[in-house]
Amino acid sequence: MTDKPEVSIVIPVYNEELNLPELVKRCVAACDKLPQSYEILLVDDGSRDRSAELIEQAVKDHPGKIVGILLSTNFGQHAAVTAGLSRARGKYMITMDADLQNPPEEIHKLVEKLVEGYDVVGSIRENRQDTFFRKIASKTVNLMVRRLTRGQTMTDYGCMLRGYSRPVVNAILDCHEQGKFIPMLAMSFARKSVEVMVKHAERAAGESKYSVWKLIALQYDLLTGTSTFPLRMLTFLGFLIALLGVIFGVAILVMTRLNGEEWGRYGTFTMFAILFVFIGAQFAGMGLLGEYIGKIHLNARGRPQFYIEKELNAEKPNNESNK
Repeated sequence: MTDKPEVSIVIPVYNEELNLPELVKRCVAACDKLPQSYEILLVDDGSRDRSAELIEQAVKDHPGKIVGILLSTNFGQHAAVTAGLSRARGKYMITMDADLQNPPEEIHKLVEKLVEGYDVVGSIRENRQDTFFRKIASKTVNLMVRRLTRGQTMTDYGCMLRGYSRPVVNAILDCHEQGKFIPMLAMSFARKSVEVMVKHAERAAGESKYSVWKLIALQYDLLTGTSTFPLRMLTFLGFLIALLGVIFGVAILVMTRLNGEEWGRYGTFTMFAILFVFIGAQFAGMGLLGEYIGKIHLNARGRPQFYIEKELNAEKPNNESNK
């Protein structure tokens, strides 16, 4: 492709063979209505089904419009998005999921805001079609991110349908830390941000890739990967426990003096119980500290966040434009 597109749509794909044909059809139809030229980057995140084959076919069926990027294995959603952003050439970037819960017909709303001069365009899902658990988990993540983010914040960080300007994307790509949360990272570089209301649909086919444990891991990574607040709380808790221990020791000494030696003797098992609680808190704190040390280790190794095995790109015919 010789013409540089104005809009790049980045879509991470993982085991979405049931949704891909409809996704490609609707994305192309929606983007054809945009006044800007575009490209759609489908990033296969090491799928185990036929997703890679379908992406390759989509590149052939839509030359000049679809770009396929095949990662060597499963690196995770945000790593796949980062891989797509690194290959995107547009002035305006849109990210979205492949499960069709984010209708492609809503893309134009984000593009319009980016053209107006906004650096980050978030989206708020209307009438969410998720389970009760997913809604609660999403609210928890949003609350945590808003507490950890300084300055501008968003209402809904869980929706992948988001827009970014080229300067913000360049800043994100310059950040090489492992396990980065792109929406939160983008907000730290944005001068102007805005949110738009978008429709939300039920998953067209297949199952969600975020299990209970993956959602818990996401929140844990957010907490330890973006803030030192837990370490500060651990320090505060350590001082508090030490103070309580001193007060408790003084109280036992006073009560023993007032009531005799026999009073303190019968509190042996209570003392052991309290000791076990303190030891448990100490080990929990060591585990949290170890998590931070582990992240330092991962970043110090400098391993790539993703590895692109193959990039699929078909030249468009000379008599065919991107519009």
